[in-house]
Parts: sequence; structure tokens; C-alpha cells
Amino acid sequence: MSLASWFRWNEPPSRISQRSPTEMVVETLMMELSWQTKQAEKQQRERENEYRKIKTGVDYGWLVSYPKQSYDISPGERLQLEDMCTKIHPSYCGPVILRFRQLIAEYEPEVQEVSRLFRSVLQEAAEKIKEEEEAKKLARQWNTKNKTSLSLTTFKSRSRISPFISDIKTISEDVERGTQPTRRVWSMPEFRNAK
Repeated sequence: MSLASWFRWNEPPSRISQRSPTEMVVETLMMELSWQTKQAEKQQRERENEYRKIKTGVDYGWLVSYPKQSYDISPGERLQLEDMCTKIHPSYCGPVILRFRQLIAEYEPEVQEVSRLFRSVLQEAAEKIKEEEEAKKLARQWNTKNKTSLSLTTFKSRSRISPFISDIKTISEDVERGTQPTRRVWSMPEFRNAK
């Protein structure tokens, strides 16, 4: 019996889960939210301890026990945030997390403000995704419009159009016949209808 059979090195790697990319994005973003909420709660406790130390002059931090129950987002708000997370494309998951962390570091929010900050980041990303989709749609429309207009242009170019020779009588020609043409500036070429 070989030693390799004891270990599972020879087995092909099995997939951990059969979840969709959307589920993975929602789970990842919600984990980031809960982690940032815990960190904000921890920082808030540390600020309160520092304030107490300064106020009383004595450090009783070793004596204080913190409750096990931490701040939690309401179920309705959690569902709304999860719904917003489903609209985020997997390629935007990383940038959303980076932007969220950047805003957390910049503003150092209270625990209650973390979910609102997260919501604003999700809205910003959703708007950016929507703008890019509209731009792609317009680009596709432009490309198809250009293809059709090029075919029309080649068709039109076969027929010769001379703008100075016209058999169609217009009102402006009747008016122009009665007046003397004015001289143009030297930089402008002068076009006259030869009759």
C-alpha cells in the first residue's frame, strides 16, 4: 500500500458549492458589511473607554465586560441590502468592497451609520453599472446605424448630384433674379450660376 493513497492528493479537486455568481456576490458583500459593523462597534467601544479614561483619570477597562449581544441590522433593512447586492455584477464586487472600506476609513462612522454608508456605495455602483450598460447599448445602436448608413451612402454615391445645376424652380431663385448679387469677402469664393 502506497503512502499517497492515505492522502487525498490524487483525487481531482471537487467543487465546494454549486452557487450562482449572484449568490456569491451577495454573500461576500454581506459578510463585508457584518465585518465592518463589528469593527465599527469595536472602535466605538475603544473611543468610549478613552473618553472615560480621560474623564475619570482611571482605567477600569480590565473590569468592564461587554455584552455578547452586538449591534444587528433589522431584518427588513438586511433584505433591502441583499436585494441591492443582487444588482451588483460580480466584476464590481471587489471595487465595491474597496470603496466601502475607503469610506469607512475616511469617515470612521458610528455603528448605526455603517449600513447607510454601505447602501450609498451599493447605489453608486448600481448607477455606474446602469450608465455603462446604457453606453454599451448606445454603442451597439451606433454600430448598427453606421452599417446601414454606409450601405445607403454607397448607394447614394452612385447617383451624381450637382448642387449648382437645378431644374427645380424655387422661390429664392425668383427673388434673387430681381436683385444684384453682392460681392463677397476676399476669403470667400464667389459662386455664380451660369445660365
